[in-house]
Amino acid sequence: MNTRRIVALAGAVIVGAWAQDAGGPAGVFEGHLNVGTVLHPGAAVYDAAQRSYAVRGSGENMWFTADAFQFVWKKVSGDASITADIAFPAAGGNAHRKAVLMVRQSLDADSIYVDAARHGEGLTSIQFREEKGGLTHEVQSNISAPQRLRLVKRGHYATMLLGEAGGALKMAAGAPRIELNDPYYIGIGVCAHDQDAVEQAVFSNLQIDQAAPDAARKPELSSTLETIPVSDAGRPGDRRVVYATQGRIEAPNWTRDGAAIVYNSQGRLYRIAAGGGRPEAIDTGFATRINNDHGISPDGTMLAISDQSQGQHQSLIYVVPLAGGTPRRVTERGPSYFHGWSPDGNTLAFCGVRDGEYDVYTIPAKGGAETRLTTAPGLDDGPEYAPGGESIYFNSERTGRMQIWRMKPDGTDQEQVTNDEYNNWFAHPSPDGKRLVFLSYGKDVKGHPENQDVMLRLMTLADGKITVLARLFGGQGTINTPSWSPDGKRLAFVSYQLQ
Repeated sequence: MNTRRIVALAGAVIVGAWAQDAGGPAGVFEGHLNVGTVLHPGAAVYDAAQRSYAVRGSGENMWFTADAFQFVWKKVSGDASITADIAFPAAGGNAHRKAVLMVRQSLDADSIYVDAARHGEGLTSIQFREEKGGLTHEVQSNISAPQRLRLVKRGHYATMLLGEAGGALKMAAGAPRIELNDPYYIGIGVCAHDQDAVEQAVFSNLQIDQAAPDAARKPELSSTLETIPVSDAGRPGDRRVVYATQGRIEAPNWTRDGAAIVYNSQGRLYRIAAGGGRPEAIDTGFATRINNDHGISPDGTMLAISDQSQGQHQSLIYVVPLAGGTPRRVTERGPSYFHGWSPDGNTLAFCGVRDGEYDVYTIPAKGGAETRLTTAPGLDDGPEYAPGGESIYFNSERTGRMQIWRMKPDGTDQEQVTNDEYNNWFAHPSPDGKRLVFLSYGKDVKGHPENQDVMLRLMTLADGKITVLARLFGGQGTINTPSWSPDGKRLAFVSYQLQ
């Protein structure tokens, strides 16, 4: 039966029709409750005429290792999405109050979960806890105060799309990897971010979609350029979106002043402000088939690029002004794939394919004779100089699995740096030389393919300790070339989504 309910909380009144049938569902949901410890009970009211849900919640936070909020839910299995327009009717309140679309493993306060969170101040992010009792992290969108939000759970990944009410939604954040077992909870929630307060949000035009994906439809790829802060202790911070777009972008490099990021897409290079904005194409003259092996000179004036637009269309290395101009050829032989500048700017390190063997080479930046540094059978790739120039890091499969190695600039004293069950690629030392970030594939993945479950991992070189910075859908293009900010406080990378 349908009954009229009036719920009074903290001096405010919510009026709505709560569909009840012996304690049955309200609208599309099955129930509601306070998750975690709250000082004031929450409420949830469904207005059938307006097809909206008014939700009021208390709670100190939804963060760290436990949550406190009002949750309106139903149980589902398989893939699902939830979409709604979200508004805070009352002005003021805590700037960090949250209204969320959520999927959650359990109703425990410390449950695994992921949500699309609209904050009172307008910040919108995808928040997630990867393991029960673990810390909460987020990927902050660069879109503020969207009206309509969608949270999509597909397999082990969750994505967030944002837009205006009635308008098209677009990808707005990198997709964290979250493992939820069937069945799980899907719903909406409100947290006051103040244990003494109660806040209200209205969710309208809400829909939950559990339709199986169209098997005949080819998924569309989208890319998210992100940054993640890294503390001196190696602990990761929360990811932030710089730019999200349909199609593939790859291999971000920071400009030496830290103001912008350079990436490649469809054979061209683009520059975008590190805080986000509109990308601008870099003039590279005839070089219009540039791949993801590029980097900026130590003095910040030149770009080394790997391009295959000329001759037999093998990748060759050129240098071109960062401001744009005509490329100057460096390598005579190909394929040659740039990976690193020496700290003095005089030498380039690259992977060269000669007689079918992939090895590490160096060559003067002005051109000249190339020097082969590795001769082990199998693939040696990804060379990059340590900031002091005393060594070159690279990855090699000579021991059966791809691992990170290190050698002196003349190729002597080659030593293994990582030795674990993963395939580790593209080592990038931090500007202070104390840490090393690299990309890790599963043990059964050969090469460095695109569209894989991967991890960004960080090693502190003093003790060899390895920390997981991010689990994501990526691979080829994520961090192929140098990706540290000049101050060593952030990393740039690209994650991908298939929808």
